[in-house]
Amino acid sequence: MGGPYPLDSIITGDVRQLAQAIPDASIDLIFTDPVYDRIEDYRWLAETAARVLKPDTACLAWYSTPLLFETMQALRESLTYRWQLIHYKPGRVKEKFGAAGYCKYEGLLWYDKGRLPRRKFMDVFQSMPFQSAIAMCINHEWAKDPDALAKVIGAFSHPGDVIFDPFTGGGTVPAVCKILERRYLAFEIDPATADKARARVADTLPLLDGPSNNGFHLTAAPVGLWDGEPESGAAAGEP
Repeated sequence: MGGPYPLDSIITGDVRQLAQAIPDASIDLIFTDPVYDRIEDYRWLAETAARVLKPDTACLAWYSTPLLFETMQALRESLTYRWQLIHYKPGRVKEKFGAAGYCKYEGLLWYDKGRLPRRKFMDVFQSMPFQSAIAMCINHEWAKDPDALAKVIGAFSHPGDVIFDPFTGGGTVPAVCKILERRYLAFEIDPATADKARARVADTLPLLDGPSNNGFHLTAAPVGLWDGEPESGAAAGEP
C-alpha cells in the first residue's frame, strides 16, 4: 500500500518528490503539520491528497491563524473544505506570528476527498495541561501534543488504517499511530530529525493499561470528538 516504501516507516528525503511513488487511493487519512508560511506546501498537499487518499476520507493540517486565508485557498484548489477543529490549550502561549498577545488554541483544517458519513462532533477539544505539553518539544521545536493527536487520529481512522504524514518532524504522528495500532507512512527531509523520530517510535509501546507511554500520557480514550453514530448519505462536517 505504500508503493516502494514499507509501511510503518519514516522516509528521509523531500516528500514532494518521493510521494509520487505512493499508489493512488491507498491512504486512509492524511494528518500533518506543514511549515506554515510555505503556502506552496499546502497546495502540494491538497494535490497529493486528491490522488493518494481513498474516496470519502479526510486530510487534516495544522495552520497559522495569520495565514489562514491563504492556506484555505491553497487547500480548496483540490479538496473540499469541511470544518475547523480547535485544540484548546489550558495555558498561555505567546503568539509567534502577528501582534503581541497570547493564543490559547491551535487550529486544524479539515478537508475531504469526497464526502465522509455525517457524524455529530465536538469541534473544540482539550488535552494535557500546557506545562506537560512543553516536554513534547524535546523531539522537535514545533512538536504537537500527542494526546491531542490521539484524539484526532482515533476519531478519523480505525485500527489498521494507513495514516500519511508528509511533514513528520519529530515523529509524533507515527508514535501515536503505533500506540493506536494504525499503520503509518511518514517523511522528513532533515536526516538528523528523521533519525530522532525513528528512535522515538522505536521506544514507543502499543496502547497498554497504565498512566504513561514513552513519557507522555493519553488522558482519555481517543474517540472524544464524535457524539453518536454515523448517518449514511449525508455530508460530514455540517452542524
